Amino acid sequence: MIARTLLRAFVANACLAAPSVACAQAMPPPADMKLAHDIYKQFIEIQSGYSTGSTTPVAEAAAARLKEAGFSESDIFLGGASSKKFNLVVRYHGTGAQRPLLLLAHTDVVEAKREDWTIDPFVLNEKDGYFYGRGTGDDKAQAAVWIATLIRMKREGFKPDRDILVALTADEEGGGPYNGVDWLIQNHRDLIDADFALNEGGWGEEENGKKISNDLQVSEKYVINYTFSVTNKGGHSSMPVPDNAIYHLAGALVRLSAFGFPLKTDQVTAAYFDEMAKIETGPIAADLAQVAKGSLAAMERVAAASPAWNSTLRTTCVATMLAGGHATNALPQLATATVNCRVLPEDSPDYVLKTLNKEVADPEVKITSTRSNEGGVPSPLRPDVMKAVKSASEREFPGVPVVPILVTGATDGRMLRQAGIPTYGVQGFFFDRNDIRFHGRDERMKIDAFYQGQEFLYDLVKTLSTPGK
Repeated sequence: MIARTLLRAFVANACLAAPSVACAQAMPPPADMKLAHDIYKQFIEIQSGYSTGSTTPVAEAAAARLKEAGFSESDIFLGGASSKKFNLVVRYHGTGAQRPLLLLAHTDVVEAKREDWTIDPFVLNEKDGYFYGRGTGDDKAQAAVWIATLIRMKREGFKPDRDILVALTADEEGGGPYNGVDWLIQNHRDLIDADFALNEGGWGEEENGKKISNDLQVSEKYVINYTFSVTNKGGHSSMPVPDNAIYHLAGALVRLSAFGFPLKTDQVTAAYFDEMAKIETGPIAADLAQVAKGSLAAMERVAAASPAWNSTLRTTCVATMLAGGHATNALPQLATATVNCRVLPEDSPDYVLKTLNKEVADPEVKITSTRSNEGGVPSPLRPDVMKAVKSASEREFPGVPVVPILVTGATDGRMLRQAGIPTYGVQGFFFDRNDIRFHGRDERMKIDAFYQGQEFLYDLVKTLSTPGK
């Protein structure tokens, strides 16, 4: 480990002293690289899975590092909806010339089973130029970088023109009653009230080792989970009948699999496809340009070309869990499926439910949801934010365009936007667009991508908080 740390320090200094094509991006100072690495490792190795873990030890570990760096206890808040679901909020004081900037990251992770992974998911493994571990990409890298950034700024004596707030929050992955952002908005809005926020949701896209775009998330889908259920009186399996709960459900899922919600663009996605038309090569570039202009025929071709583009252009619903029957020798009395919908902001829950009932077209299939989220308006493309992101990105990633996107997943940014705090997903961590492992087996991030993202985010926060910039 010491050897690897020294090597990283040597590479960082070499890149700063003599930039080359191989190391065009600046790296943080060696001491700050080590600090971010150590926090990252500490966070990854705390099991904070939504169901089986706890975010409280992560929040407490961050608080301990901040106190050791000289932050006052009065500026550090720990608390949450449950003793296992603590959040951390820390305030770095500025002059107050501008309203505060909120830096957000969640500390819970999707569950990971050791038997499913080739390595231990709760150890920060360094192998073949990558960091491996649950949360390396989603979202403990950004959580670690935010804490390391505040500590670095305090050591350097940086005096921002606004307070800088960092919130590390619980239960983004599972939501529900312990979600940290919801809890803070309802109980401690003053701690996180800000002019705007930076969050996850936007990352760098890379293909064949080439950086394609540094994505800036300004809008996102929202999630509704539906249960498709069929109940039946059942009976003996030796006397089958057409009225079978599993068959009804299977038919509904087949019809769902063949259905697609309407394709469309809005201001954000039209801007995204317009930018991608300038980046992509080959025949698809012309189609992307036509999508930006509203061509339905081009949307159909683009949606067929890429699952990510398809999801950007429409609401999607997919079956993710299935259960049915109660005995091998009995007709099923109950069959159920979970259908996960990722809904465009402008599509209402009522519209989605009515559409599903229409397409399923079987009164025996009951469609219900336990929770109905609402969409939200996109964050405005504020000139000050756009200028800062583009300038910091150009310094760290020369020639790589910043592209505004609608993220097809979901983040806690939705709740902040609904609460009146515009939120922008931006990270500067670059991932191979064909090998995104968030929520999956052997989640990983390139080692150099982590440190480049660290330097980019540090630069961005300073740019947004420096008088006259």
